[in-house]
Amino acid sequence: MSYDARFLETFNALATRFEEEQRAPLATAAGWMADAVADDRLIYLFGGGGHTCLVMQELFWRAGGLANLCPMIDFSIHPVTPAYMYLSHERMHGVGDALVDYYGLGEGDLLLCFHSYGFNPPTIDCALRAKEKGARVVGISSSEWDRCTPRDFPLRHRSGKHLFDVADVAIEDYVPFGDTVIQIEGFPQPISGISSTIDFYIAHRLEIECVKACVARGISPPVWRSANVAGGDACNAALRARYNPRVKFL
Repeated sequence: MSYDARFLETFNALATRFEEEQRAPLATAAGWMADAVADDRLIYLFGGGGHTCLVMQELFWRAGGLANLCPMIDFSIHPVTPAYMYLSHERMHGVGDALVDYYGLGEGDLLLCFHSYGFNPPTIDCALRAKEKGARVVGISSSEWDRCTPRDFPLRHRSGKHLFDVADVAIEDYVPFGDTVIQIEGFPQPISGISSTIDFYIAHRLEIECVKACVARGISPPVWRSANVAGGDACNAALRARYNPRVKFL
């Protein structure tokens, strides 16, 4: 088997472009996250369906991660549900706004909303409802998907909007149209979707910059330790007591 660096090179190219071109929105979003920490607010997370939901699990209750994160999980659009069942739910209107109501976003809250395609009904409904409630929305998505998808494409939200049309801050993940990035000689169809991989990277970069901003302000951010090392549970006990009543999935 020959060494094949194409997936690594593609990821590195996306991450490098993100680092070079998205510093301003990254800093703004991280500053808002630090504001939430300073005000003892939760930071709400949403992944707009299918594999995008996994970015919530990647950040939530994670060693070295923020404890004030509230994933807005709905198993009806999550890949733990049979694929064609969650796909049908992912195409329904009314799911995203119901999630905002259930998890209780309100005035002054912050929502980090991920969806590389950025146009399905749960994503747009969630962002619109959060804005209606007075929350700020950070959208992480790809404008290439928006450009390449007609406004009347039937799988879009009925408004035709993209996440970047709604979000207060737009962060590009540069995921290419179609998601798949590797061509195999002799096989006509490209393989290997990269959207989850780059979104995980961006999610961690948001956390890193948030913690840096907190420390710069003299604030000690609430950060989990690994529960699988000696003393981990004891270190986490105070955070558990603080957030268990507020974070529905804790």
